[in-house]
Amino acid sequence: MRTKVVVGLLLAMLLLYLVLLGQRGVVLIADGTPAGALLGVGVLILPVVVVWAIARELAFGVRTEKMARQLEREGRLPPDDLPRNEAGRIDRSAADAAFERYRAETEAAPDDFGSWFRLACAYDVAGDRKRARAAMRRAGALHRASTSSASS
Repeated sequence: MRTKVVVGLLLAMLLLYLVLLGQRGVVLIADGTPAGALLGVGVLILPVVVVWAIARELAFGVRTEKMARQLEREGRLPPDDLPRNEAGRIDRSAADAAFERYRAETEAAPDDFGSWFRLACAYDVAGDRKRARAAMRRAGALHRASTSSASS
């Protein structure tokens, strides 16, 4: 819950910033000079891009949380049982072994969103954030497909 409050506060501050930025863009366009108008249009495009990127990230987070809740209800959420060192970092060899287990599980059940979710968690633990996000996006697509086919 604390994370959601922090995200809400950051979004409120960002919204204020984007409104002020939008006002600057309008002022630049109203300046009447070609350079001012071009700069103003550029300044107005920036908030649109930022809102799109943030909406995409928030939707990703909501989907991930929804999948995690479902997997937890089903008892299929990956356990957080890997050994850690004194600093709290996960033992690399244990993370690699867990990754191999989840990779094999995903290869055996490529259409199961849960296996992709667990693989994404394994990538994340191994430090490969790019592949973790790609695997989580795949899990999200499979989850949407399974929930839409189940509701129809």
